[in-house]
Amino acid sequence: MSLQVTTLNFTHPLNESLQIGDVVYYSNTNSSGGFSTVLTTNTTEFGVVNSIDFSGIISVTHDASIIPPTTSDYITFAKNKQVNSSSLIGYYAEAKFINNSKEKAELFSVGSEVTESSK
Repeated sequence: MSLQVTTLNFTHPLNESLQIGDVVYYSNTNSSGGFSTVLTTNTTEFGVVNSIDFSGIISVTHDASIIPPTTSDYITFAKNKQVNSSSLIGYYAEAKFINNSKEKAELFSVGSEVTESSK
């Protein structure tokens, strides 16, 4: 298996929780009546994020046999389960919620799992 690095350029701001080591997936979309529908039955694991420029550019290391996503594909990512597997530990936590939209938005619910680390 030979590896290749592909640069993906986005016109919209990147998700702030994107990290190096996250796995990138893409799905083909289907346009009908002016709307795009994601075809989730055809999701492809593309590769692993190896660099991020939050102006909208990420580099992904992937198997050279995998065809890179096109501009019409839906791109998403998943966290590395080995690194991001624990819950909050300790006595203090801080959360910051950012809405980059120009439209009004409502937050329906926020939940957390907290584990006391010592007594």
